Amino acid sequence: VDVYDRVSEWGIFEMDKNRTLEFYVGIFVVLGFAAMLFMALQAANLGSFTGSGKTISVTAAFDNIGGLKARAAVKSAGVVVGRVQSVVFDPESFQAKVTMDLDAAYPFPADSSAKILTSGLLGEQYVGLEAGADEENLKNGDEIRRTQSAVVLETLISQFLYNTAEKTGKE
Repeated sequence: VDVYDRVSEWGIFEMDKNRTLEFYVGIFVVLGFAAMLFMALQAANLGSFTGSGKTISVTAAFDNIGGLKARAAVKSAGVVVGRVQSVVFDPESFQAKVTMDLDAAYPFPADSSAKILTSGLLGEQYVGLEAGADEENLKNGDEIRRTQSAVVLETLISQFLYNTAEKTGKE
């Protein structure tokens, strides 16, 4: 009996083929997890903010921020011009104070306005900036005074149901 026949009977060469196949399957699984992690970070707005690197920090007070979170986009004309740095409750004014980092490459007039908008019907919320007409621009530490709070879908539905019930009761 030949030595190579005995080695073949013991399955030594087949084990090398199996290990190679398992190695490639493992690489495929690791790449799949990396792709899922990347997609999760993009969906959660944790991807990097691509801007000029230099930012100015401004604040705005809102009566209701809805589901706005830190790292949410700040957009103007559909273009991301910054990110929400933090959202805190102000116990003196009983409003939500939103701090935003705006890209310094996009100077906004000092009388600009901010509103909380939603991407689509049930999408993520972001801050929309509308440029004003002032000759001076926003500076680091300024406050945007003209704000519009988030439209909360539950509030709209409850108002609609209440008005419908009221009309039905009068008839």
